[in-house]
Amino acid sequence: MYKSIYAHYTERIQQTKADLSAIKKKIYSLGTIRLLVFFGTIAAAYLFRELGTTTIFITIVTGLILFLIFLVQYNKAQKKKQYLETSIQCDKNEIKGLDYDFSAFDGAPERIDSGHFYSLDLDIFGNQSLFQSINRTCTNYGKKVLINWFEKPLNQSSEIEKRQEAIKELSQKADFIHHFQVLGLINPGKDSDYAEIEKFAKSQDYISSRKLWKTLNIIVPSIWILCILLVSISILPSGILVACYLITLAISESKTKKVNQLQEMTGKKVNILLSYSRLIQTVENEEFRSQKLRELQSGLTNASSKFKELAQLASELEQRANLVIHLLLNPLFLWDIKKSIQLEEWKEKQGENLLQWIKILGEFDAYNSLGKFKFNHPDYIFPSFTDNYFEMKGENLGHPLMNRNKCVHNPIQIEKYPFFLIITGANMAGKSTYLRTVGVNFVLACIGAPVCAQHLILYPAKLITSLRTSDSLNDNESYFFAELKRLKLIIDELHAGEKLFIILDEILKGTNSIDKQKGSLALIQQFVRLQSCGIIATHDLLLGNLENEFPNNVRNYRFEADIKNDELTFSYTLREGIAQNMNASFLMKKMGITVDN
Repeated sequence: MYKSIYAHYTERIQQTKADLSAIKKKIYSLGTIRLLVFFGTIAAAYLFRELGTTTIFITIVTGLILFLIFLVQYNKAQKKKQYLETSIQCDKNEIKGLDYDFSAFDGAPERIDSGHFYSLDLDIFGNQSLFQSINRTCTNYGKKVLINWFEKPLNQSSEIEKRQEAIKELSQKADFIHHFQVLGLINPGKDSDYAEIEKFAKSQDYISSRKLWKTLNIIVPSIWILCILLVSISILPSGILVACYLITLAISESKTKKVNQLQEMTGKKVNILLSYSRLIQTVENEEFRSQKLRELQSGLTNASSKFKELAQLASELEQRANLVIHLLLNPLFLWDIKKSIQLEEWKEKQGENLLQWIKILGEFDAYNSLGKFKFNHPDYIFPSFTDNYFEMKGENLGHPLMNRNKCVHNPIQIEKYPFFLIITGANMAGKSTYLRTVGVNFVLACIGAPVCAQHLILYPAKLITSLRTSDSLNDNESYFFAELKRLKLIIDELHAGEKLFIILDEILKGTNSIDKQKGSLALIQQFVRLQSCGIIATHDLLLGNLENEFPNNVRNYRFEADIKNDELTFSYTLREGIAQNMNASFLMKKMGITVDN
């Protein structure tokens, strides 16, 4: 099944490399032609020097026009080359990702948070994380949207199903996703882009008395035309032009401070605005069937042209950075003030839409990541949802980050509340991996993504885990106290009426065995009384006796360490009942450590 996915990327790389080779030859040819036109024009002008000024002028103008035509073609070819190189790199990264090397993708390590309900325990963020394996966003706001989906999953089945529908459709539009991603990665922008654009959109006007300045924008060029005309027919002395220049320059420079502030906000955003324009145009040109994608697309109507218009205005204002243009255009046309007014008028009309368009684009970007995730995993399925708390039934659940050729798949079966699975087993037998497998697939399901399973139906409850509690030197709290705080959080959520799905690994690890046993029994009994559901893994076999106390609410399962012919083996397969074999003593003997029978 995965061979076709590898082939898809490999074949496109080969085709793109062929196109890249052709475009490089074209760039070389265009560069050569430009040089020939340049030196040819100089040579022709020299040869035609005796044919008169008009002939020389026509020769130079013709050469200049040809040079500019080939320069435009050269720049287009360079942009095409950049696109093709980025395309090849994207496909190479996908092939690495299929082999579980996600280093090319952003895992959002800054979002690692021990206080979150489950993200640290389930390796949602960071290096070799679930987020890193899925994240293909090419805009900074898209990354924020995808992070938010992972941190705050949906809890309404209808909303999840809408998202599933969109992801299914996008998974069948692999070329659209790829084109979108390549365009975005050519100019990914900065983390601060949204905040800076927001500052512009919400800023007060920098140019007051617009009517006066608009009138001057008509009067000043008219005065120049009149003065030049009168000087040319000797009615006015030529010195009047100098006086006119100094006066109009002084008028144009009267708002320099305000124009500088506006330029500072918009001038450096030209490239990212053009990038947004191209990305939105890609969305505008695509046809969608799913309700969610059509809703998003309708929110971007004509947005690409508006972004392009804004980028053009910002670029024109940025021309003032060129001193020659600044000193020429300002006195003649009041350029700085004219462009500043045009920017502010654009902001008045589209400022509120501007931020909304970026948000919608970011949402499309996040959807594309999940669409590609489904495309890259054709054997993953979209789960079904139930309104019955609590139900989670699945067959052949596997962990998405484990090698598909080695991953052992297991079931999950909870059909009512209160209900807990008690998982016992030896070290290294697979308990913790199973908990993370269930947790990760639960999160994927609730964000609308496909899951690594043959079948899965569940209720989208709030997930809380405690698998990886640690000491906090910064907060001066012990391992044990940190774990108690986590358990207190769960109890508080239950008392508040939250419908939880709880996953715990080895309760009360930070205390002695007698305290641990008493506390664990009391905690699980309280969970049952509070009508909650979940999975608890433990080494303490006595917790298996809870099934006798709560025969309708607790079920024992185990991961065994099998000892055969004096060798320790693991099947990593979930079985019913309480674990029979523990491997600590066996391993100690193997290492030469004496253990009394």
